[in-house]
Amino acid sequence: MLNWLFRPGVAKTAGGSLYAKCAKAARETGFYTTLAVPDSVEGRFELYALHVLLVVRRLKGEGDAAAQVSQALFDALLMGLDDGLREMGVGDLSVGKKMRKLGEAIYGRARNLEAALDALPNTTELTAMMCRTVYQDQADKPSTELAAW
Repeated sequence: MLNWLFRPGVAKTAGGSLYAKCAKAARETGFYTTLAVPDSVEGRFELYALHVLLVVRRLKGEGDAAAQVSQALFDALLMGLDDGLREMGVGDLSVGKKMRKLGEAIYGRARNLEAALDALPNTTELTAMMCRTVYQDQADKPSTELAAW
């Protein structure tokens, strides 16, 4: 009986599965070799966030079940970030502050990505966003290739 009571919901399971697929896709070597995304904590954060936000956008407006899966996916991203901070040795007292900053960064990227995708087929905004986020510390910024992807 307790298994039934505490089993994860369908949306949570689907969101976790989608997050695992987004994380796997964000680790594809082509992003770091061909598209020159920095293979760093920041570069990986940008790709994880980008993949999740693209899926969240795709689920938008697809009904209540999709909204629940989208929320579960977003929650899984935040849990993954929290786990990552703890694995890197960030202390319990600092995790909350860092998570707040990461959350603000993700919401900002979500707003910017939404505006950039709404402007398509004009890729100027999307390319500029890639320069500001993914390639922020690089002199050579192949952001047009990532925007085309």
